[in-house]
Amino acid sequence: MEVQSAAKDKRSPHRSLTSIHKILENPKLAFAFALLLADALLVSGFLEGERDYRNLEGDTGPLVYPAGFLYIYSAIQFVTGGQVYPAQILFGILYILNLGIVLFIYLKTDVLPWWALSLLCLSKRVHSIFVLRLFNDCFAMTLLHAALCSFLYQKWHLGLVIFSGAVSVKMNVLLYAPPLLLLMLKAMDIVGVFSALAGAALVQILLGLPFLLAHPIAYLSRAFNLGRVFIHFWSVNFKFVPEPVFISKEFAVSLLVTHLILLAVFSHYRWCRHEGGLLSFLHSKLLSMKLSAAISSSFSFEQFHNRHSNFKLLNKEPIVTVMFVGNFIGIVCARSLHYQFYSWYFCSLPYLLWRTSFPTLLRLMLFVAVEFCWNVFPSTNYSSALLLCAHLVILWGLWTAAPEYPYVNEKTSTKNKRK
Repeated sequence: MEVQSAAKDKRSPHRSLTSIHKILENPKLAFAFALLLADALLVSGFLEGERDYRNLEGDTGPLVYPAGFLYIYSAIQFVTGGQVYPAQILFGILYILNLGIVLFIYLKTDVLPWWALSLLCLSKRVHSIFVLRLFNDCFAMTLLHAALCSFLYQKWHLGLVIFSGAVSVKMNVLLYAPPLLLLMLKAMDIVGVFSALAGAALVQILLGLPFLLAHPIAYLSRAFNLGRVFIHFWSVNFKFVPEPVFISKEFAVSLLVTHLILLAVFSHYRWCRHEGGLLSFLHSKLLSMKLSAAISSSFSFEQFHNRHSNFKLLNKEPIVTVMFVGNFIGIVCARSLHYQFYSWYFCSLPYLLWRTSFPTLLRLMLFVAVEFCWNVFPSTNYSSALLLCAHLVILWGLWTAAPEYPYVNEKTSTKNKRK
């Protein structure tokens, strides 16, 4: 035993040197660490026992976020004593954590060249959103990116719990829900999908339980209000639309219909192309569900568990592509994008640009155009029109890009496990 222990001790320095050598050999990994270090160098109602959401409000108006928002900001207030500067330090740490998670996703997908990772650190507006403005969007997106990491490793149940936590902070995360549901249907059978969704629902129930028990209607109507009308002045994307049209129900419905159509078209012709289209894919899932219900009684518990734990492995790139594109479609069709909403998709912007077949110069021009529009304050007719045009060009590039094969085959399965 002592000889074996001594041998292990002799090998451990060699293994450490090998790991360091691998990092130095991989320019993307080394560059990502350098970017993370460089950016790190740059950068009361609820607590008093109130449980009625109608009585919870702040300086900017009534509370309109789910319960997770309350817990996080109550903790921040407790830690910082309500002082802004200590809170900014916490948000600076959150920014670095989020950037590290995003860089991890980019390294795992290997879509961008190493130098393009620097684009993730070049947004003045995003630095402001995190470190100066202290918006809850920052927590929501950090949790969303953490959930995406779980999906990359096929940890769908864990990812859904984290995803639900992100929704409890801000509902914009629901823009990722349609593509996520599609990915889950690809990766799991119906039993697995429902069990994962049940876990996500349980998170919402537990977080909102104090308010659901006391004033359920007030909580649900305030925290999950999808019918709010935003102020035209603060719109970054549709400022060029006349205000009477902007606040009209017809404009909102037309954007919602466009959103649903785009999701359906991308699902049918892009994301389910290898399954014969969306309808064919859903039909096969329906037949599988009927077959499962018909024969499940004839299986023992062990056989049932083994059969339902045999998930399909998805390639990492299609997972990220479907999630980011699905969210971007929602961004394009959003009636109003306020300045903090840039954090909803900025981290996906370089990935989306490199998923297109555009030349590198055009990709960089589109990136600069989007960043420019988000830094025009207040937005103008011209800046909002330019932003919409840039979004539509990117969406067209994603539509015309070469499709990705979603499933891991036997040759690449072993390779992915090593990663």
